[in-house]
Amino acid sequence: MGEYQHVSHTFEPVYDEKSRILILGSLPSVKSREQGFYYGHPRNRFWKLISILLKSEEPVTTDEKKRLLLDNRIALWDVIDSCDIIASSDSSIKNVTAADIPAILQETNIERIYANGRTAEALYNKYIVDKTGIGIMALPSTSPANAAFSMQRLIEGWHVILEQL
Repeated sequence: MGEYQHVSHTFEPVYDEKSRILILGSLPSVKSREQGFYYGHPRNRFWKLISILLKSEEPVTTDEKKRLLLDNRIALWDVIDSCDIIASSDSSIKNVTAADIPAILQETNIERIYANGRTAEALYNKYIVDKTGIGIMALPSTSPANAAFSMQRLIEGWHVILEQL
């Protein structure tokens, strides 16, 4: 399976003062860390899904991705600031240092927090909810590891985010 590596989050959260919802992943995958931005694995369906929900063209560049999120009042970050992990295996995560989610909440109008998958939800509930006092709603993971969910099922599961926008 591989060896543990200590990994620190290397790119900034995406948000501005108009952000209304926050979507949290657990930690960027190896591919995302290589590319320096969220959901960089070519089989991760996050950007395709968000584009469908927002009726927009799928963004390609990092700037296009940031603009799509900010234009739609969506903030994006991860629960983990650093941890020990084997490759991109969420199940191997240990020795977690949580991201400073309360700092984003102070600078935005975020009304709802969503987790991209159950791991992000569990980590948020373990390390962060006591600091924010805001619950989190788990959405189906867009990861290629969640192959049981078709794009249609993801759309149905994620449609709820549109209520806050």
